[in-house]
Amino acid sequence: MFGRTIQLFLVDGTPTGLRKATIHGWTGLTFVATDATFAALTARPELDRTGVYILYGPDPIKDGATRAYIGSANSVAERIKQSAGQRGFWQTAIAVTTSDDDLSKGHVEYLEARLIQMALSAKRTELDNGTFPAEHRRRLPEADQANMEQFLLNLQIILPVVGLDMLKPQPRAVAELSTPAAQRTAHDIKFEIRHRSGVTAEAVEEDGEFVVLEGSRCLTDTGYVGTTYSVLKQTLIDEQFLKPAGDGLLEFVRPYSFSSPSAAAAVILDRNSNGRTEWKVKDSKQTYADWKIQQAVNTPTSQ
Repeated sequence: MFGRTIQLFLVDGTPTGLRKATIHGWTGLTFVATDATFAALTARPELDRTGVYILYGPDPIKDGATRAYIGSANSVAERIKQSAGQRGFWQTAIAVTTSDDDLSKGHVEYLEARLIQMALSAKRTELDNGTFPAEHRRRLPEADQANMEQFLLNLQIILPVVGLDMLKPQPRAVAELSTPAAQRTAHDIKFEIRHRSGVTAEAVEEDGEFVVLEGSRCLTDTGYVGTTYSVLKQTLIDEQFLKPAGDGLLEFVRPYSFSSPSAAAAVILDRNSNGRTEWKVKDSKQTYADWKIQQAVNTPTSQ
């Protein structure tokens, strides 16, 4: 893997204002706005071009979830205004076009279909789109299709940088459910919680995500009120990641990717927890925190 240069330009000089992101050597232009800077976004002359856009924010239906709408247009500025006016959930608007205005209607319809497909596959956000067009119906010449796939690869790099991870593939420990957990995590360092109550849980870390594996158990109704992750735990129950396991415990029947070890520990122990000390390398007393320090010490310094 090699490095990439991303330029993030603060259009009005403030960190909360309109932002413009580009990758060195790529003609794509990515603009990021909030409700407060939406007028500045749609006033940009670059957006009176063919492109794609995303509206993103908290899901008003599912607690703790996010929702997105993906669209394309001959004039992004006009269409994104229409779409934003029809939807109240969004907090972030992202518009993507090119500096040389070389995207055709066929190009952006292909990009829209592929972005929807990728978001559905990643399963990180709920989509507000009423229809899900298949990319094979957005026919392009072979060379154009290859160019659009490269365009998408660049978007997969730049979108997480501006705070949008909806296209990021799920970790292997979550995605490859047809393979037993022991096999699909055979090359990963495993972490565990062994609580005095008898509750045990196992997890692995992949690409910055902390994945609790199926078979892990959780405490419930411990009497701690108002824990930070109570809503998340209830969502996991509602979506059947967690099911009753007897003795007042819950069990993960599917792996789940948490944003941090502390979030995972809080759900498992049913209280706010410091996951950096609660999780330990399996079959050892080394905490997650000590393991991270060891990894940093053992990592060669870049020249």
